[in-house]
Amino acid sequence: MPLPMNTAIVPSDSAPQEIAIAAETLPNDLESFQPYDPVAIDAYYRQRPLLVLSRWLRILWPVFWLLFNRWWDKVTGQSKQNQRQRAIALRETLTRLGPAYIKVGQALSTRPDLLPAVYLEELTKLQDQLPPFPNEVAFQFIEEELGAPPNELFAELSDHPIAAASLGQVYRGKLHSGEEVAVKVQRPGLAESITLDIYILRGVAYWAKRLIKEIRSDLVAILDEFASRLFEEMDYTQEGRNAERFARLYGHLTDVYIPKIYWKYTRRRVLTMEWVTGVKLNQPQQIQALGIDPRYMVYVGVQCSLRQLLEHGFFHADPHPGNLLAMPSGKLAYLDFGMMSEIAPEQRYGLLNAIVHIVNREYESLAYDYVRLGFLTPDTDVKPIIPALALVFEDALGASVSELNIQRIFDRLSEVMYEYPFQVPAYYALIVRSLLTMEGIAMGVDPNFKVLSAAYPYIAKRLLTDPAPELRTSLASLLLKDGQFRWTRLENLLRNARESRDYDFNVVLEQALDFLFSERGAEYRDRLADEIVKSLDTWARTTMGQWNLGQLLPLLSRPVPATASANILSEANALEHLRRIFSILQDTPGFDWGKVIPAIVRMIARPEVQQMGQRIVNGLLQRAIARFIREMLLADSQPALQTTSLPR
Repeated sequence: MPLPMNTAIVPSDSAPQEIAIAAETLPNDLESFQPYDPVAIDAYYRQRPLLVLSRWLRILWPVFWLLFNRWWDKVTGQSKQNQRQRAIALRETLTRLGPAYIKVGQALSTRPDLLPAVYLEELTKLQDQLPPFPNEVAFQFIEEELGAPPNELFAELSDHPIAAASLGQVYRGKLHSGEEVAVKVQRPGLAESITLDIYILRGVAYWAKRLIKEIRSDLVAILDEFASRLFEEMDYTQEGRNAERFARLYGHLTDVYIPKIYWKYTRRRVLTMEWVTGVKLNQPQQIQALGIDPRYMVYVGVQCSLRQLLEHGFFHADPHPGNLLAMPSGKLAYLDFGMMSEIAPEQRYGLLNAIVHIVNREYESLAYDYVRLGFLTPDTDVKPIIPALALVFEDALGASVSELNIQRIFDRLSEVMYEYPFQVPAYYALIVRSLLTMEGIAMGVDPNFKVLSAAYPYIAKRLLTDPAPELRTSLASLLLKDGQFRWTRLENLLRNARESRDYDFNVVLEQALDFLFSERGAEYRDRLADEIVKSLDTWARTTMGQWNLGQLLPLLSRPVPATASANILSEANALEHLRRIFSILQDTPGFDWGKVIPAIVRMIARPEVQQMGQRIVNGLLQRAIARFIREMLLADSQPALQTTSLPR
């Protein structure tokens, strides 16, 4: 079943007069406002107050009428009977209002936890079932942009649009070379409508920030970030470049597919892309009919989203179901690369560190993560904020990872941000939108699917494999606390990481050994040496007990003091952890003794290894001597001595 490639944002064709008015008043060339220039747009519309007032009235009246009808339904007790009618009215109103409002509707269409099913059904139509514009206009644009009429450029081209989305409409065609393509043509009056709406919304954001003291975030900056992406989306050559960059970064992932761009047939208002046949991700029954598990398709989307947000930082900011297709081949195809965004490396590592601190329940460190991420100013007193963060995440962590809900966490976090002096960075809004949309799609496929549960193996893999100093510090804080090595945390990381499909054990081994025997790994070597000493010592005593050596050496069969018994029990637990870790490693895909042993042999000649070996030998000797003195010489005269920690 062929489906569309684009679902973004567009002005409505049911308001032709408005488009005509805007087209008469704005410059004919979109390039005059490209790239997005809020100063130039502001100067232009300040000279046209009547046009702005007219648009205001066109926005406020239908919104007021929607709210009034909902209120009247509640008063008269007819909310349920009129639900379908109100859902249709909402969809039609958003369609008439244009791009920004269609975006809101598309986002809401993925949230079964926020809206009833009848509303979701209607709002889903905003993805690719908007009113089309005439073929004559579309074909004229193709000729203007590509320099020849469509019948000369293409061997075949459908005589009607296959889908009409917010930015444009899509035709199915075939090149003279035989490749099937999707030809997307931009809507007329698009730039004019978007520019006017952005000017109005920017004014609302400015006055809201000034008049409502509780708002501390820079609403204008957030809107400008959104508008910048929107203006890029109106340039189809930029979308083509985005698609190719996306393919370079993520096209190698298992079961992810990115269609090819045909540059010979692509310009600013016309985009020609490889035709993709598939089923929308929010149609699980149809996906199942193809013999594909829809849950797996969601899993692929979640894994790709994690790499976008946390690995490379270049992410799809509009991942609604119309842009994600399950192909008959079992791959997940990404479409529509107009609205993309980027996260800087320090922000990506900051997000990963924040996740580690949440899991570790280190809320003071989490508060400082928010400072580094730009949510709090450096001079903010974080002490009152720490208990509030603890309340949000302790409640979430009380459940297992599989039970966490991103929407619920963001809702609780929003309350904290409102109460304390947080300011939301511009990049955060698009990240939240992307995550919540993906979670909404997942819940539509399976109400029990939890995005965070599917994400945890990837996060564990990143902590174990990424050599970046920022993440090595996070790993240290996760595994070491108060001088104690937390074996259970390491077990959980290894167990979860092996569930990640691109987890390479040999890479982990090489990086772990390189780090362990580097200058930065000195503390880890000391801790590991201590744990090896404890484990070997415990193993030796346990083995001697099994062989009944006490019968051969009566002096060694004296009762063990209680304090020493506690130590032995603790150290036996460490030995058990090591055994479990070894079992986890053996069951990890890619584990091969033929590769493990040579890697270890290469390390033996290093001076750091020899120093570590000397520390282990010394530690074992110290323990043996201390135990001999305690058990053989002092047992009858004074309380047992506890084994002291190794010198550093």
